[in-house]
Amino acid sequence: MTDGDEQPPGRTTDGDEPRPTADAAADAGAANVSAAASADDTRADDTRAENAATPAGVDAAVDTIAPAPAPAPDAASLPHPAAGPASYPVPLAQPDPTRTVRQRRRWPLWTALGLALGLVAGAVPGVLLRESAPDAAGRSAANADPGAAAQRQLGERMLALLDRQAAALVGADRAGFLAVAEPAARPTLSRRYAALRALRVTSWRPAADGVPEAVEGRPGEWRQTVTVGYCFVVPDCAPSTVELGARWRLAGEEPRLTALEPSEADPAGVRPWQMNDLAVTVGKRVVVATTPAQRRKLPGLLAQAETAARAADRYAIGGRPPDRYLVYYAGKGEWQRWYGGGRPKWTAGYAVGVGGGRHDVVLNAQIVTPAGLDDLLRHELTHAASLPDRGYADRADWWLVEGLAEYAGADGQPVHRYDGLTEVRDLLRGGWSGRLEAVAPADDASDDRVGGAYGVGYLAVRHLVDRYGEQRMLDFYRAVVHQGRTPEQAADEVFGDPWSMLHDDCVAYVRAVVG
Repeated sequence: MTDGDEQPPGRTTDGDEPRPTADAAADAGAANVSAAASADDTRADDTRAENAATPAGVDAAVDTIAPAPAPAPDAASLPHPAAGPASYPVPLAQPDPTRTVRQRRRWPLWTALGLALGLVAGAVPGVLLRESAPDAAGRSAANADPGAAAQRQLGERMLALLDRQAAALVGADRAGFLAVAEPAARPTLSRRYAALRALRVTSWRPAADGVPEAVEGRPGEWRQTVTVGYCFVVPDCAPSTVELGARWRLAGEEPRLTALEPSEADPAGVRPWQMNDLAVTVGKRVVVATTPAQRRKLPGLLAQAETAARAADRYAIGGRPPDRYLVYYAGKGEWQRWYGGGRPKWTAGYAVGVGGGRHDVVLNAQIVTPAGLDDLLRHELTHAASLPDRGYADRADWWLVEGLAEYAGADGQPVHRYDGLTEVRDLLRGGWSGRLEAVAPADDASDDRVGGAYGVGYLAVRHLVDRYGEQRMLDFYRAVVHQGRTPEQAADEVFGDPWSMLHDDCVAYVRAVVG
C-alpha cells in the first residue's frame, strides 16, 4: 500500500466486512462454550487466595483466561468508525483521543500521533454518581405520566442488578457475575469476567446515563446506557471509565441481561478486555497484557516495561506518576480493532486516554523489534506519565509533546547518536517551513518525513534542557500542555526569555546539529 492508499481515519483495513448484530455475536459466543469454561469456575474461586499470595515485586506468573480463545470479533463488532479515535489532520483545538511515537531509524516505522483529549469520559467525576433525584416539578411530571415512572423504576431495577454483578466481579464470584444474565449471554460474559479478573480488577462501579429505552421492533427488549468507573490492581484509584450499552429482556417483571456492548459514543473505542481473551502479567509499576497466543512474550515485555517505567516516572508532571502503567501487546487483528484501530500505517505504538489520569499503551507486534522496544516503551510510557487527563487540544504543541517523549526515549544518549538525524537534515532541506508549530506530520506522510518531524521535536526539547535544565523544561511543558498557556506566555513565566528568541534558537540548534 502506498502512502496515498492510507485508510481513512477511524477505519480498519477489513472495514468492508459485513456488520453482524449484537444477537449474532452473542449466539457466536454461545457456540464457543467449552469444557474449559467450567474450569474457570474453580479458578475464579481461588482468585482471592492467588492475589493474597502475590508478592509486592514483579509477578513472574502469568494470569491467563481459562476458556479456549474464541475467534476474535471482526471489525463489524466494533463501534462505527466515527466513534473511534480521530487521526490527523484535524483542526486546531479538535479532540483526538490517541497518542503515539516514532521508532528509531534502524527500525522501519514510527508510531502515529494521537492525543487523549477532552472527549475522555473518565475525566468527568460525575459519571460515578447516581442520577440525581428529580425535583418537585420532575416528580409531578412523573406522577402525571405513569409510563415514565415505570420506565424509571425499570432502570433502577436494572442498575441494581448491575451493582450486584459488580460486587460479584470484584469479589471473584463468577457464578454471581453470570447470574443476572440470560443463558445465551453467559459464554461472552464469562470471557469478559476472566479478562477483567486477569487484569486484577479492584473496582467496578456502574452508573446509569438516563432511563432505559425500548428496542424498536423487539417487544420486551430494552437498552440502557451505563458508564462504569473501574480500577485495576490498585484499590480506590481515581477510576478510568468506559461507556457500555446494557441490553435486557424482561422475563415477567424481572430484567435479564442479554449483552454488555461497547458504546458507539465512547471516544476511546473498544477496550481489549471487551473483545479478547487476555494473558496478563503484573509487576511493581506495569501491567502487561496480550492475547493467549503471544503469552510467551510476557515475561520479557514486563521486564523491559518495568525498566522503562522507572525512566518515565521522572517526567510525571507535578511529580505524580500513574499508579500503574497498562501496556497491551497487539497482534495484527487486535491492532486493527483495539481502541477503534485506524492508526496511520507508520504507527508502532500509541497511548490512549481512558480517564482517571491514565493512558493505556498499545504496541504493534507486527512492527516492534527487540532492538527498538526499550526506546518505544520509554517514549510511550512518558506520554502516559506526562500528558494531562484530557490530552491537549492544539496541534501546534505537537513538537513539544513528542519532543519530550523522544527525549525520554533517547535516555541520555549523546545527540550525535540519535537515529533520525539524516531525516531531520532532509526535512530542513525541503518540506518544512522552519516553524516548530508546523512540523507535525500528516497521517499519510512518508517514513522519512515522519522521522524528521520527531527528530526536530527531540532536538528542540534537548536544546531547552541543555539551556535551562530538565525541571524548567518540564515547567514549560506543564504551562503549555497542561495549563493552556501560549509558548509566549510560558517562556516569559518559566524561562524569563521571549519565545520568539527561544524558538529561533531551537531551530538554529537543530540546523547546527545536522549540518
